[in-house]
Amino acid sequence: MPHPIINSKCTGKEPCLKQAMEICPVDVFAEENGKVIVKHPSKCIGCRACEAQCENNEIEVVD
Repeated sequence: MPHPIINSKCTGKEPCLKQAMEICPVDVFAEENGKVIVKHPSKCIGCRACEAQCENNEIEVVD
């Protein structure tokens, strides 16, 4: 079964990404060079907790 895909229109410095990184139960996100990135997309379980952190709907989990 393929894993969900995380689409992000963010630059990596938005506060919502930091919050998404902190709330993610499987550590999909990581901080590198001062930016939050999707480091381990294959770990995504599709819980959409990261989507809830972004008020501008710039993080989207696609099944």
